[in-house]
Order: sequence, then structure tokens, then C-alpha cells
Amino acid sequence: MLKIKYILFFVGPIVLASCSGIPGNFTEKGVSPALFPDITDVTIPVNIAPLNFRLNGNSRKMVAVYECENKKDIFHGRHAIEIPVGKWHRMLTEYEDKSMDVTLFSKEDGKWIKYLPFKIHIKSDPVDPWLAYRLIAPGYESWSEMGIYQRNLTNFDQETIIDNRLLPGNCMNCHSFNNNDPDQMMFHLRGNVAGTMLVKDGKVTKLNTKTKQTISNCVYPYWHPSGNYIAYSVNAISQVFHTVKEKRIEVMDSKSDLVVYDIKANKLITSKLISSEESFETFPSFSADGKTLFFCSAKKGNLPDDYSKIRYSLCKIDFDAATGSFGNKIDTLISSYKTGRSISFPRPSHDGKYIMFTMSDYGNFSIWHNEADLYLLNLADGSFKRMENVNTDKTESYHSWSSGSHWFVFSSRRIDGLYTRPYFSWLDDSGVAAKPFLLPQKDPDFYDTSLRSFNVPELITGKVRVNGRNMLKSIGADAKNITFELKD
Repeated sequence: MLKIKYILFFVGPIVLASCSGIPGNFTEKGVSPALFPDITDVTIPVNIAPLNFRLNGNSRKMVAVYECENKKDIFHGRHAIEIPVGKWHRMLTEYEDKSMDVTLFSKEDGKWIKYLPFKIHIKSDPVDPWLAYRLIAPGYESWSEMGIYQRNLTNFDQETIIDNRLLPGNCMNCHSFNNNDPDQMMFHLRGNVAGTMLVKDGKVTKLNTKTKQTISNCVYPYWHPSGNYIAYSVNAISQVFHTVKEKRIEVMDSKSDLVVYDIKANKLITSKLISSEESFETFPSFSADGKTLFFCSAKKGNLPDDYSKIRYSLCKIDFDAATGSFGNKIDTLISSYKTGRSISFPRPSHDGKYIMFTMSDYGNFSIWHNEADLYLLNLADGSFKRMENVNTDKTESYHSWSSGSHWFVFSSRRIDGLYTRPYFSWLDDSGVAAKPFLLPQKDPDFYDTSLRSFNVPELITGKVRVNGRNMLKSIGADAKNITFELKD
């Protein structure tokens, strides 16, 4: 038995919770610890999984002391601090709407070092407890493994919704949910079983969304809050490669329009205003009350020659859900002619106060643009601002809101410029975002060894109960054709 204990101590991190174990002799280093992930002074929801971390450098022993209101929790580790899930949630529940002071000691070259303490701020407002995302290698043309997965944010459990081990050679993408509801979902399949999979009211339907009147199958989706409609873009997408190392690839549309799928009537509807020959329209999203369709629009250009001149404005048009009809004019909320930049991924908050969007120098496929940043539009007064606390000199791009409209998740390539990882942040009542934190993993070394990007992170209120095996019969069936109607 003694031998087994010794082996466990040698090969992995040791975590002990106790009221003692703080080093008696140490040197004050006078600097903050360099941690990965960086959890210093972050704001977190009360229901998040443990923020395990490692100390960068040559430390082999660590002691982390968490203090709040004269209470202490002490954890020991080798190489990393990994906190048991139950213990962590007990701490967060006790200290909600308060801040924990964390002091780290590390043994370096045989001597204990004490770092400056840092804080972790705990909000009683929970984040939606599940996150859906696609895991895919950061490539361009092909893949060996890919899938759509869901992660329980209160612990470290990940489950497969669907992957191409079940459907070899097929791509699945653009998963979307109605108001973060895991029971109202859609995603596309590309390949020999191509179709759009619609999951609603316990029923799974495979759709053929290409009609004679539309450019392509449906692409980028957004649900109407009623659950009766899904807005889509239809796009002719191409990609070209740069010959300089600073840039890799450009993805662009040579054509794009907007359509809205009427689920009950099984038809696509559109207006000439949002399917113009002279403009590229893409990235639709409905307002929280369902009365407005937001989208991005750019003046038609000659591609690929003019790729760096295409800039998208943020626009809107009225939508009447009772009749499935559109307004008679388009309003521009933010003009690319004034900003000199391009907007993508407008995502309205569920409380109707804001639209979060990505802005880059040109184009609409911002994931390959290092300069892409997140911005926030105040719908009450029309002002917008760069979200200073969440942006870096690397790509910040796709994002989605939690149900309460305070928490949000976004994609960032800040670690290495290549792999996309999900970060979370809190937006206060004045529209200021807190310092974000990386999706927690049980092993802090996870992101060093993972060879997949987290694509399209979507927060959901519960677990998706339908998985690929449940959908196999529908996936293998013939796709249901849909009709088309021009509403003008």
C-alpha cells in the first residue's frame, strides 16, 4: 500500500484540502504568478467548473490558499492545482457575490516562494450550464475527425452530439439553437448524406434547403424567438490562399442573399430588399422580440480582385412573424463607409439591450483576421464601442449570449494565433465586460496537447438529448424538399 501511494504522488498532481500545510519559511517574490490558464482577477459564475491551473516555470510543488471572510481552503499540488468539483462548488456557493483572495506558494530550487495574491470574483448569476461546439482541426479543405459536442460547464464532462466516426467523410456544421433551448436545434450535414437536420418538439427532420430560386443550400442560421422561423443566408463561398506568411487564407462570398425558413409552411421566404443583385447580404439574426431582422450587407464587388475592398455594414429590416412578411425599407445601423471597417456575426442579447458583433478590416470571415475584435452596440442610443477588456492582438470572433444576457462566450486565438478556444466574460449593467477566462479543463495542460479548434461555441440551458445514433434513421432518409416564395 505504501508503494502505491508513492507512485501516485510521483506521477500526477496531488490535491489536498486542509486547514494546514502553508509553508512556514518562504521568500516574498513581490510579483504576481504567471499562471496558465490566466485566472488572476477574473469574474466567474457560481456554477462554473473548477479553475484548475499550473504555474509556468520550474516549480515542482505548489500550495494555493483561497481565502474569503476569514475562511481558508488550502490545496497542494505538483506541477498543477486541480481542485475536486464538489469542494470547488461548495466554495463558490459560500462566497457568491464576493471575491476570493488566492495566494500561491511554489517550491523553486528547493526554496519556497510566495507570490502576490490575486482575486477571483464570483457572481451568483449562473451561466447557462452547457456549451455546444464543433471540434475540428484548423485546416482548410479536409479533415480526418470532426464533430459537434456538448460540455457540462459545471464539471468536465463532454458528450458527443454527432461526429463523423458515425458518418465517415461527412462534415457537420452551423449548429444553432432557439433561445439557447437544447430541444430546438438545427445543423447542416455536408457529404453523401447532405441535408439540414431540424430537431424540434422531439421530432427530427432532414431538409433539402436548395431551391431553383436560391443561390445555394441554406448556410448561416438564426432562429426566430417564436420557434416558427429560421433566418439563413445563402452563399456562393470560395477561398483563396495568400503567399505571405503573415496571412493564410481568405474566405469570401461572390454572391449572398437572405431567406427565412417558415417551419410550419415548409417554405423559404424572402424579399428583394434582402436578396439584392447589387449587394451581398449575410449573417442574419432576429431581435429579442422577433420584430426585426438584423444582418450584414456589403456593396457587390469584383472578386477575388476586390477582396480587401469588401466591407459589410450592419443593417436591419422589419419582420412580421404573424404574416411572415418583411418591411419596405432597410435601415443602416453602422455604416462601413463611416467606420472604414467590416462587420460580421451580429448577435442580439436576449434582453434586447445590445448587439455584440465582430469588426475586422474587410470581408466577413473574420476567424482568419488577426485584427478582428468584438464590439458592442447599444440599441437604445445607437452608440457602439470596442470591448477593451476582452480583445487582444489576435483574433476574437464568433460569440453567443447566455440566457440572462450578462454572460457570453466568444472564440479567441490569443494563445497561439492558430487554434480557436472559447473564453467567457461577464457584462455588467453599464455594458463593461470583465476580464475573460478560458473554458476550464481538468488538466491545465489540455490545451497544449489538443489538436482541435473549438468552433461556433453556443451556450444552451440544458443537455441536447438527441444524438447522432438517435438521428441515424432520419439522416439516412431522403431529404424533404421545401418551396420558395418571394414576398414582394
